[in-house]
Amino acid sequence: MTSRRPIFRRPYFFAGFLVLVGVILAVGGTQLVTLGGSPYYVIAGLMTLVSGILVALGRRSGALLFGVLLLGTVAWAVGESGFAGWSLLARLAGPFVIGLWFILPWTARRLHPRSKHSLGKRFGIAMAGLVLAVGLGTIANMMFVAERPDPMFQAGMAAQAPAPLPLAASADSSGQDWAVWGGDAAGTRFSSLTQLTPANVDKLELAWTYHFGPAPAGAPASLEVTPLKIGDTLYLCNDYNDIVALDGETGKQRWRFHANTNVKGATYGHCRGLAYHKVPDTAGACAERIYTNTVDARLLAVDARTGRPCSSFGRNGVVDLKVGMPKAPAGYYYVTSAPTIARGRVVLGGWVADGMYWGEPSGVIRAFDAVTGKLSWAFDVGRPDRTGAPPPGETYTPSTPNSWAPMSADERLGLVFAPLGGAAPDYAGAQRRPFDDAWSSSVVAIDAETGRPRWRFQTTHHDLWDYDVASQPTLIDLPTAQGMRPALIQPTKRGELFVLDRETGRPIKPVSEHPVPQGGMAPGEWAAPTQPFSDAMPSFRGLAVKERDMWGVTPLDQLWCRIKFREARYDGTLTPPGFSPTIAYPGFLGGMNWGGVSIDRDRRLMIVNTNYVGNYVQLVKREEADRLGVRPMGMGAAPKPEGQMIQPQMGTPFAVRSLPFLSPIFAPCQAPPWGRLSAVDLNSGKLLWSHPLGTARDSGPLGLPSLLPFKIGTPNLGGSVVTRGGLIFIAATQDKYLRAIDTTTGKVLWRGRLPQAGQATPITYMSQASGRQFVVTASGGHAFLGTKPGDAIYAYALPKEKR
Repeated sequence: MTSRRPIFRRPYFFAGFLVLVGVILAVGGTQLVTLGGSPYYVIAGLMTLVSGILVALGRRSGALLFGVLLLGTVAWAVGESGFAGWSLLARLAGPFVIGLWFILPWTARRLHPRSKHSLGKRFGIAMAGLVLAVGLGTIANMMFVAERPDPMFQAGMAAQAPAPLPLAASADSSGQDWAVWGGDAAGTRFSSLTQLTPANVDKLELAWTYHFGPAPAGAPASLEVTPLKIGDTLYLCNDYNDIVALDGETGKQRWRFHANTNVKGATYGHCRGLAYHKVPDTAGACAERIYTNTVDARLLAVDARTGRPCSSFGRNGVVDLKVGMPKAPAGYYYVTSAPTIARGRVVLGGWVADGMYWGEPSGVIRAFDAVTGKLSWAFDVGRPDRTGAPPPGETYTPSTPNSWAPMSADERLGLVFAPLGGAAPDYAGAQRRPFDDAWSSSVVAIDAETGRPRWRFQTTHHDLWDYDVASQPTLIDLPTAQGMRPALIQPTKRGELFVLDRETGRPIKPVSEHPVPQGGMAPGEWAAPTQPFSDAMPSFRGLAVKERDMWGVTPLDQLWCRIKFREARYDGTLTPPGFSPTIAYPGFLGGMNWGGVSIDRDRRLMIVNTNYVGNYVQLVKREEADRLGVRPMGMGAAPKPEGQMIQPQMGTPFAVRSLPFLSPIFAPCQAPPWGRLSAVDLNSGKLLWSHPLGTARDSGPLGLPSLLPFKIGTPNLGGSVVTRGGLIFIAATQDKYLRAIDTTTGKVLWRGRLPQAGQATPITYMSQASGRQFVVTASGGHAFLGTKPGDAIYAYALPKEKR
């Protein structure tokens, strides 16, 4: 009897799959090698190809060869990434799955049917052991290997958490309310409440929910609001600017103000918060007011008790923010952050559409009388001599740096602190005027009564990377060798934390100018030779990216990411863009974004949530953009499909592609973690702890949830709250959880499941009705993070009998 197997019993489908994968790896690997990359993929591709041919021939040696490849892949993977679980997963998951197919019964029987040879049996056992060891070892690494802080935390590690200050030195309000967007005018997001502690927070349960209901057609559908709580009432807005008042104990709606917002063009519109103001020495209607700014560029004031418009403010409760602005299509200018109240004025900047055209709406910052709505002053960097409205026939200066992020205020000093973005459009700097370059990507202190600037500090010179200062400046007094100094902490998308004297703008923690990459730019463009770095504080910009940092769910998309990385120019942080692709890292998500930081004022401990996702940037010549039909939003027909991801930057010599650096299956090309939560001791400037923030539970390739419960560190948008009870509350991540975290260790103590991801900042307050401490957050998702939109507000508290 012959031992040769019938042809029809050979595993041709599996063999064909191996051949196909082998060809792709070999061809792509060859391209990578020609770009100076790793030779592994060529070798792996050829071995997989030969293995597939041998399997098609019914040879056991095909499995043996793949076993050798698997062993070699383990050695290569550990050599490149050490024992980092997620990095190992990217390198070993694909080979593991293929190896698993080799040991499944229907494959094993066809490669060595009815084998009585001890060698065949031993080989099968060895192959099974190898495959299982690879799989279990990778999972174990994801679960149990200790996390190592990034060496970029340059100031060193603190040995232990700082001791709390005497309460008299950190005294604040009772914590009953949350009357300002950032917790207080200083933006510390600190609560003095102590009912919830690390010992009982795991008993939190859902107390109530509220739903805004379906959004009108065309309206933004996410929800990023941070509520206010005054007395026994919560105040919230949605992304089409309706305002609701809810009972703080039950969540029952008391009134709803319909803003009747025109949502045309408001693709990226949000209402992240409201402002509250009690008019001094006033009783009756509108003695207490709620202010909001809308995505159709209005400032509204309503009675906090009834929700009716304040007729004495503006025109029946409305101020038109388009007055004095250069004309532009709908959706080019509006305000997304909560207004700031300072010295009896409502102060606001505005969001300006990114990358559309030179001459977009002005970045003017304006203050309006909180009672009458009349313009108090305007700060226009193009006309610093004029603090009033422009005369007839003129407008505020177009395309100046704008302030879309939250502001903070110091009533004692009479200053408003405004973070500024770049002059539109973001990736073209040659046409900028001297005042654009002088003020862009800065934090500026403005006199709250006159609108005159006192000082400015620039965080990025001649910004070519969309590094808007997106975070609220946070104010706290810090001890120095010269005594206590009023400090301002400015987080940035660059990942740098600048600590400044808020009276003068001069650095408290040393700042140095370091040389940065040059060259490769478009004709006529230039880059600043040096940039400011905060050397004495931890940096959250991440280490310089290398080819081995490229990631992928499978070897194929990891290979794609490696090729794209090698094709791009990357000389380190602040590599200037050009006509060849470049990598911007951190990308325009940050570093730190509009969630800002929170401060444990008792311990002077700063809580920082950060992102680590790069951008792939390439300038596009104007003639190419025109060929593709690329036009500014609302100014022409839709571009051709290949032009839809291009920002036109009309009026400049070139357009730009600037997108997150993702693989073809929409996974980040960089290895995780993509998001972290960290604590910094502000007394020493040292890092206390840092952990990846978020699991892979609700994200994955092609936007599908992986359901993996392992900590990965996801991109995040939103902020944190820290309490005197020793807790941090934060949602922000791509997974659908609100977390309670121990302030001194970073350990997650509790998670509350949300219906959608919570791209917002929670609040905490004490209910007057029950004496319970509540934690409330919006669950509304965010299109940029790929999280689904929602309309829910979730409130948690301890059961009444367990307080």
